[in-house]
Amino acid sequence: MPRPDELQRARPGAAPVEARADACGSPAPSKTQVKREMHALQQLGEELVELDAGRFAALAREAALSERLVEAVAAARTITAWGARKRQLQFIGKLMREQDPAPIRRRLELWAQGHDADTARQRELEHWRERLLAEPTAQEALALEYPRVDRSRLRSLVARAHAEKSHGGPPHAYRELYRMLKSLAAETP
Repeated sequence: MPRPDELQRARPGAAPVEARADACGSPAPSKTQVKREMHALQQLGEELVELDAGRFAALAREAALSERLVEAVAAARTITAWGARKRQLQFIGKLMREQDPAPIRRRLELWAQGHDADTARQRELEHWRERLLAEPTAQEALALEYPRVDRSRLRSLVARAHAEKSHGGPPHAYRELYRMLKSLAAETP
């Protein structure tokens, strides 16, 4: 902290302290903050490169990505050399500064949540299948939750799955039971 009798001097080439504020009077972001934001944009660009082509094309249309950015992402997918790929990702980060990252992040988060929801739904169906094979009362519980279930077909599939498991055969009925549960879950709103 400078003494009161010392003049506050700026480094050669640096803007005076008063000039570092923007028009609203708030201080300009620090160099560290600017670098942090640039790295975040580069990371977002890397996520775009990792997307499959169909999802990236949909995102490019939805977020109105610039043509240069779309071409840079396409080029980055073909680059295998580590140094060249790193430079290309830095270039994508630079191009990302011209884009509004909010719609891109929002779409990526929605896809991630959709994936999580699909995974949870699959686990729930697998849990029902295992419960049907382990508990005799599970068929009634399933019928209460899904009233449109074909009970005779369900009993048949459970019996066939038990037989396949005991004889060591291929799990055809086991898989068919899962498909039946999946169609029931799709029918129920």
